[in-house]
Amino acid sequence: MNVTVNQFTPALDLSGEWQLAEVDGSHVAAMLVPGDVHSALVAAGLIDHPYFGRNEAKVQWVAQCDWTLSRAFVVDDFDDGQTWYLNVDYLDTVAQVRINDVLVLEAANCFRRYRPDVSNVLKAGVNHIEITFCSNLNAANALQEAQPFFVPYSVDNCPIPNVNMLRKPQCHFGWDWNIAIAPFGLYGRIELCRTSVTRIESVKVTQLHRYDGQVELFIETTLQTEFGSGVAEVTTRFDGQHFTRQFEVGPGPFRVHEHFVMETPKLWWPAGSGEQHLYRLEVQCEAQIECYHIGLRTIELLTTPDDTGNRFAFKVNGVEIFCRGSNWIPADALPTAATPELTEKLLHAAVDSNQNMIRVWGGGFYEQDFFYDLCDRLGLLVWQDFMYSCSLYPSTTQFLDEVKLEVDYQVRRLQHHACIALWCGDNELIGALNWFDVSRNDRDRYLVSYDRLNRTIEEAMKAADAAANWWPSSPSPGLLSFGDAWHDDSSGDMHFWSVWHEGKDFEHYRTVKPRFCSEFGFQSFPSLNIAKQFADVEDLNISSPVMESHQKNRGGNARIAETMLRYFRFPMAFGDFVYLSQVQQGLAIKTAVEYWRSLKPHTMGTLYWQLNDTWPVASWASLDHGGGWKILHYMVKQFYQPVAVFAVPSVDGEAVRLVGINDTREPVTVDVKLLSVGLDGSSRELTTAKCQLYHDRSVDIAWLSTRDIGKERLLVFDYTTSDGSHGRGQFSAVPYKGLPLVDPELAIACEISRGVLEVTIRAGKLALFVALETDEPGRFDDAGFDLLAGESRTVRFIADKSADLDRALASLVARELYSATSSQISYFTNSGSPT
Repeated sequence: MNVTVNQFTPALDLSGEWQLAEVDGSHVAAMLVPGDVHSALVAAGLIDHPYFGRNEAKVQWVAQCDWTLSRAFVVDDFDDGQTWYLNVDYLDTVAQVRINDVLVLEAANCFRRYRPDVSNVLKAGVNHIEITFCSNLNAANALQEAQPFFVPYSVDNCPIPNVNMLRKPQCHFGWDWNIAIAPFGLYGRIELCRTSVTRIESVKVTQLHRYDGQVELFIETTLQTEFGSGVAEVTTRFDGQHFTRQFEVGPGPFRVHEHFVMETPKLWWPAGSGEQHLYRLEVQCEAQIECYHIGLRTIELLTTPDDTGNRFAFKVNGVEIFCRGSNWIPADALPTAATPELTEKLLHAAVDSNQNMIRVWGGGFYEQDFFYDLCDRLGLLVWQDFMYSCSLYPSTTQFLDEVKLEVDYQVRRLQHHACIALWCGDNELIGALNWFDVSRNDRDRYLVSYDRLNRTIEEAMKAADAAANWWPSSPSPGLLSFGDAWHDDSSGDMHFWSVWHEGKDFEHYRTVKPRFCSEFGFQSFPSLNIAKQFADVEDLNISSPVMESHQKNRGGNARIAETMLRYFRFPMAFGDFVYLSQVQQGLAIKTAVEYWRSLKPHTMGTLYWQLNDTWPVASWASLDHGGGWKILHYMVKQFYQPVAVFAVPSVDGEAVRLVGINDTREPVTVDVKLLSVGLDGSSRELTTAKCQLYHDRSVDIAWLSTRDIGKERLLVFDYTTSDGSHGRGQFSAVPYKGLPLVDPELAIACEISRGVLEVTIRAGKLALFVALETDEPGRFDDAGFDLLAGESRTVRFIADKSADLDRALASLVARELYSATSSQISYFTNSGSPT
């Protein structure tokens, strides 16, 4: 994996096994660092796993207590003439660090790196380090009490109060998709480092792309010297070139500048637009080496005025890019489980479904280095929120000083990454000004307080990287605009939640024309195999206490069921309900994305909410907890194809427009065949069309009257393109519950050969939204597809390493729309015998 290397040599890595203890001594366990306390207690058998059943409430006491982590370490070659410092990050959150009983660090910000000098507390031989984690809950309450005026927090999302007082992931206190257990621990590095003279504090990379094609690279290395003075030797290497220079340094920071010229550079492009070429940059001072992988590219944010309002579009290397993506939340609610392997699986799933942008949402983490390294390698543009979400925040001098340090560190840490497209000030703080009685009744006070925070973030960001793209808030109509970006679609980015939160129908997505929709979503239940992991058989019911405890959005289950009654005949069994909830989730997001992509270039981006889940829960995610694909994610792969064809109905419902989209950089020819298909499988050709698709705009391919399609019949269209793309679309003029569905007479054959499970499905009549499922971990390579009469499809099971193919075959189930909403049992295998 192409990851950033941060190597400190000589350095003593203090990760590994530590001793965890509640301060009063009542609970003691081993704990692996990096890690979180809840995971350690689960591993030791001291608490039940919080994800199962209704265990959440049983483990919330952990965050109410103070805990210590401790271990011994040996310094063999101690030299009191050198500077020793502790290098630690992702320390969550209110904590004290002592070495040999001497306090060396008081931390209160999970989003900073700490490097306290420990030269005077170390000794040769055995040393002892201890971290005291003070209860973040108690600390948050005390900070609220100390505020000059009450600062409200999001009670709808956080059942634990005063989350906004701490520089800690806001969703740790609960969210409308997350468990509320307030985990804590140490998730990053902890190492003891030494220098003779100085150390590398940060490396800044600035690119200048010239009109003649050359690229100039400017490298600014900041050295930090704690005491004394001396000579520092710095070597900078880039693409076969290198410079070694010596400098006189004294106490404080010292900046070293180098300059490289690339005559014929290879550019970095987002996924689907070109290659992701990366160059290696290496900076060395003493034995410390910092290595980076640099993608050469330009990224502009276009917000120019037009006839509607103001544009919102990204231009990469001079080419406007339609952003096809989703929102990212932490990979797991327990940070120990948010491994590089899981992160890679989730990000690969985004790229495999034709996404080119990820929004790192502002209520989680600034992710670890390996996340952004992966995005560089995979071609995923990153919209990076600063970590402020859905609440109001203090504006005291102490709080804002902490904000400056956090922003400076994070921007300097990440600015070299090719993937970073935008820094956004916060998530939904402008809207939050209207969510609380105190801020509505005293708006001037809270608006000024918000502006102080937002300006502090902006100024610190620009001081760290003046060339970076800045956006004040999401959603926002623009700079110094505090309007309603949930319903105003004329400028800026939009969060559109009327369909889910306001209960509007899916067709309501076609009533707005956002310039860039950075949040919109619809919930489904987790897949049945995931539900079985946290619920006993008797609890597999949408209104059981266990299932309701795994639904964090108030009224969410009722909204799923209510919407189902609007579009479908109600399912017969729990497994069918889960399946149908995922079908309708896919149709909701498909309706929005296909219409908004058809508006290109008016609309230039859609980021649905959300890509992943933090734990097994009913949510808006297209991936299950752990990375399995819901039906939505299979649909995403289709409607996010760079070259695609969509059916968009007219406002009066009397006609259907076929629209072609081309997000590649070259013109593409598309051939389309349109059919009228009956539920009994009969079909007749309506017309064919051939059209040239261009990068800069959508193109109308054909218009059809719904009368031409016929009553109780579907429009089905297949398309192929000159670049090798292909796809199938389907359109129904009436809700699916109004169609006289018939048994599709599926025939299913299964085979395990050479370590691969293959399932071939043949339809005797029309089969809609065919999906396979199994209890084993993994996913199928396709789902949610339609089969016309006489068609067959072979689907492969992509198994996780822990999956057993025989068990996968034994638990195999095939579902489609007719069997899920009729008295017929779903197609299934029984002990490996397909039916």
